[in-house]
Amino acid sequence: MRIISHRGNLYGPGNNENIPKFIDICLEYNFDCEIDLWYQFGRLKLGHDAGENEIDMSWLSARKDYLWVHCKNSDAISLLSSHSENTFNFFWHEQDAYTLTSNSKLWTYPGKKLIPDSVAVLPELWFEESMESEVMKCHAVCTDFPFRFKELFKVN
Repeated sequence: MRIISHRGNLYGPGNNENIPKFIDICLEYNFDCEIDLWYQFGRLKLGHDAGENEIDMSWLSARKDYLWVHCKNSDAISLLSSHSENTFNFFWHEQDAYTLTSNSKLWTYPGKKLIPDSVAVLPELWFEESMESEVMKCHAVCTDFPFRFKELFKVN
């Protein structure tokens, strides 16, 4: 099972979300990272509600094997899907129960029924001990508390 840091968080939601420096720290701890990507006026930006932290394609490309890119606008989807030299792992959703990522994984909305080999999103909002075996069948867990779930699920 993979552990995905939600927006670069390690110990809960906070002010360090979608900031390249903190995303890199997550990657140094061997967590994957879910990021929120905007493409606006020819610029790539990270941020949940708006593009706030500018990055470039080389930054994104260098980390592509460990990023789960939540495209926040249609321009971001168009850009990533047209990049034939880089295979990015990306998706778009709002409140869909399930979203298929570009690497063919189901991104499961928090609290929805888990499907084996899917991504369980924000288990800190819905997880109960009785669900452990169901979560363990998932490909990954995306959480604001990656260390907590790494320990709980005994992930190396």
